[in-house]
Amino acid sequence: MARRTTVLEVRRTERLTPNMIRVVAGGGDLDGFPDTPYTDRYVKIVFPRAGVACPEPFDMDVIRAELPREQWPITRTYTVRSFDPHAGELAIDFVVHGDTGVAGPWAAAARPGDVLRLLGPGGAYAPDPEADWHLMVGDESALPAIGAACERVPAGVPVHAVLEVADAAEQQHLSSPGDLRVTWLHRNADTPDQLLAAVRAMTFPHGRVHAFVHGEAGLVRGVRTHLVGEREVARELLSVSGYWRRGRNEDGWRADKAAEREAAPAG
Repeated sequence: MARRTTVLEVRRTERLTPNMIRVVAGGGDLDGFPDTPYTDRYVKIVFPRAGVACPEPFDMDVIRAELPREQWPITRTYTVRSFDPHAGELAIDFVVHGDTGVAGPWAAAARPGDVLRLLGPGGAYAPDPEADWHLMVGDESALPAIGAACERVPAGVPVHAVLEVADAAEQQHLSSPGDLRVTWLHRNADTPDQLLAAVRAMTFPHGRVHAFVHGEAGLVRGVRTHLVGEREVARELLSVSGYWRRGRNEDGWRADKAAEREAAPAG
């Protein structure tokens, strides 16, 4: 990911559902933000720690060189829901659970003029225009990327979205030029594998699928295993990533992934 820090100002916010807030930001610094082709375009949002004066102009490399680690800003990874270079606006959707976490409370309190600092973007996925149909599976954390991807599916091409959210109030309107069919599932502690069960129960359309499976690490792993092992979907036709893990914040999840990489056999 590029080291360049994009510094923007909040223009407005919108509560999409009881637990999701959209923050729209802009500013002259957005002129240098790369307009990549990816629909899973992600950024790292930089949150300076309270009481720590960061060197100006803001530069993460300088901060890491001059400040002790415990004073480094906190970063959180989020998908860009939309980027309109002509309007000079970028939108990010935040899941908010009261005062829990860093980014959610910031988004809930954000007001026009507040500063939003971003590193990136990264990304690797966009719907293949040559695919016969598309499958998109995820939870709230994947909704921004899935919403952006649905809007990129070619006209008339089937796209099946299987989505798990807290309850009916958290469902969002999704649109697509394609033939979009959405299955909403409401989270239930007694049926933790309902997303996987819903995908297993699907009658897959004929032809080559391009699949996007993102969200909680456990559900992602189960759906990937099903698609590869039981549906015989080629791995190169899958975009699969765990965004988070139950019981872990982003820092803990990063540490888990780093440990798994170190433990993986070479070759």
